[in-house]
Amino acid sequence: MRPRILVLYYSQTGQLRRILDSIVSDIKDKADIEYACIEPVTPFPFPWTPLKFFDAMPETVVHTPSPVKPLAAEVTGKNYDLIIFGYQPWFLNPSQPVTAFLQAEFANIFKGKPVITVIGCRNMWLHSQEKVKAYLAGLDAQLVGNIVLADTNPNLVSTLTVIRWAFKGQKEASGLLPAAGVQDEDIAAANRFGKTIYQHFVDDNLFDLQRSLLAQGAIALKPGLVILEQRGIKNFRFWGKYILAKGGPGDPARAGRVKMFQNLLTVAIFILSPISNLTALIKLAIKRNSLLKDVEYFRQLDYQEGRL
Repeated sequence: MRPRILVLYYSQTGQLRRILDSIVSDIKDKADIEYACIEPVTPFPFPWTPLKFFDAMPETVVHTPSPVKPLAAEVTGKNYDLIIFGYQPWFLNPSQPVTAFLQAEFANIFKGKPVITVIGCRNMWLHSQEKVKAYLAGLDAQLVGNIVLADTNPNLVSTLTVIRWAFKGQKEASGLLPAAGVQDEDIAAANRFGKTIYQHFVDDNLFDLQRSLLAQGAIALKPGLVILEQRGIKNFRFWGKYILAKGGPGDPARAGRVKMFQNLLTVAIFILSPISNLTALIKLAIKRNSLLKDVEYFRQLDYQEGRL
């Protein structure tokens, strides 16, 4: 039997679509593969202006996103054997269009279905995946795999390149900086996952799929990332509520607080980051065993509320 696979995703820049295309590229002749793109009712800008970008943070963090369009009837009317769900994090949470979709009635397309999540990101994805796990569990979906492709450049370099990409629309290398985003060779090499997914499906062995994906390098996770996300999400939650107290998206009354958040985040990234990395190394040395357990948890598919 040819599996019927739905590739469902939101991609603002097109990078995630390239990742998904690569994953299924070697199984197109063995499976019926259909794509569905999540579309916001009001598209987010790209390139962004700094004000609009940082103004999107509060609603992203508290999960009150702008609405998205319903899926086409020809998608919702079909019965899929497997859903590959691609998304990217914004401010350590699923992007607003992805959250809006997961909250909408048409997310029932996940009900009772095996789901593989595919994340394309700069580096931080743990908290966003925890939120997606919770949504999928609430929809009675079965999470059977997770693949993460991240920018492998050093943190400061990837920060500079993603700023150039987000605010200038320039992905290409310039000056001393490399191209932004997930490396092209890593995207191309993601085709190795498709054959594994297909084989586990035809063998009726999806429950063991994540083990095989991990053996192929589906998730590279260092303990330090756990520490950074634990710190970061607390700050985003505080600033999200602080800004929302002054009004909704685009409200001029909150522009001052948005600018304050932008400035403080810039200082944290470019000035305090070396200090933060040092304290993270100290914490890693003290709590190494605990953090290694955290790493193993985040590489797997189980959901435990409150882990981040």
